[in-house]
Amino acid sequence: MLNVQTIRRLLQALNEELARRDIQGEIGVCGGAAMCLAFKAREATKDVEAIFKPSKEIRNAAAKIAKSFALDEDWLNDAVKAYFHVDPPREPLLEFSHLRVWTPRADYMLAMKGLSARFDTHDREDVEFLIEYLEIQSADQVFALINRYYPHSIVPPKTQFFIEELFEKRSRTKS
Repeated sequence: MLNVQTIRRLLQALNEELARRDIQGEIGVCGGAAMCLAFKAREATKDVEAIFKPSKEIRNAAAKIAKSFALDEDWLNDAVKAYFHVDPPREPLLEFSHLRVWTPRADYMLAMKGLSARFDTHDREDVEFLIEYLEIQSADQVFALINRYYPHSIVPPKTQFFIEELFEKRSRTKS
């Protein structure tokens, strides 16, 4: 597991490797790493899911970092890129000499995590955290937010069931 300090050290090391190669890079941190770094919603994550450019150069630099830190080669991966339907609204996170790190805004993160519908993972807690963080009061507000960034036709039914179930549980807890 990668905690906040380790993620920061890895990103600093990645910056140093990019500097040695005279490459300017950009990383959009999503998933668990964003929940740790930007929102402080949890202590650790298993990897750093991100979109990045220049992708080949950052991938090569990350592989070198993986060896020096004895990590899996996919500690930094772009598996999340399938969930980027539009260019997300961004929040700056870290600024190094050769690496700029940002994260999507909380509303986009909620839409993305809702769309991924991996509710048997940390995503369940992340969705609940982001709903509280954004002070959302209803399932309809969540669906409106998801539809702001993604066409309704690609939202899986299990997302709708999960969000509705979540708000039903919340209303029972408040009663």
